Amino acid sequence: MSDNNLLTLKNVSRHFGGLKVLQDVNLDIPKGGIFGLIGPNGAGKTTVFNLITGLLPTTSGTIHFEGRDLAGRKPFQITRGGIARTFQNIRIFKEMSLLENVTVGMDAKLRYGPLGLLAGSGLFRSEEKRARDRARELLSWVKLDHKAHDVADNLSYGDQRKLELARALATEPTLLLLDEPVAGMNSTEKSELMVEIENIAARGFTVFMIEHDMRFVMGLCQQIAVLNFGRIIARGGPDQIRNDPQVIEAYLGREDDEATNDQETAA
Repeated sequence: MSDNNLLTLKNVSRHFGGLKVLQDVNLDIPKGGIFGLIGPNGAGKTTVFNLITGLLPTTSGTIHFEGRDLAGRKPFQITRGGIARTFQNIRIFKEMSLLENVTVGMDAKLRYGPLGLLAGSGLFRSEEKRARDRARELLSWVKLDHKAHDVADNLSYGDQRKLELARALATEPTLLLLDEPVAGMNSTEKSELMVEIENIAARGFTVFMIEHDMRFVMGLCQQIAVLNFGRIIARGGPDQIRNDPQVIEAYLGREDDEATNDQETAA
């Protein structure tokens, strides 16, 4: 495993009974930058994220993060160890304020214990202030600090996505996993989020994303891997992936055909 690789999947497979969702997946995510994973629906992309974050065990193979084997680790242990994730379906606390949502994400990093909480110790007060200050800073990163005390349920869909991103960053991750971050967004919201993700990567975070919007992926990711029927069929820069015959046949060509069919139906 190269010293430059933050995350390494080696011969990773995941079976559900007789269904082989992933088969001998080998994937290295380097430190720094933005990495994409694309492929048709059902290719196994979200299963990759579920294995990395401990929601599912591997059937075979190994996953190492910063040189540490993740086998047997619980999701909360993996989060504490430096991996954060957003989900395709937004999972924010809609009845809470934006500031409260982001502060909740810092619980694992606060240094006071139950006794400090009950006693209202000086450490508890200083840690709570630190958490609120950091939450405001993270909200400013996604340009939501002016809505810090608004109820999350009142946000637009695009802003709820940004809030989820800020809350994931509150765990102080080294690696940020984004599962279809622009799903359901309009073009303006996608453009805004692209800038936010670029800024996050520029601050030293490594970003690994699953996304179906090819314009978004090709415009943002330095490296892209393509998954099809549970296997990696290609990896490279955007131009290389765009022109790969296997990728065109398995995914990109299909997307073009569907778009053409949709236009003909509309006409």
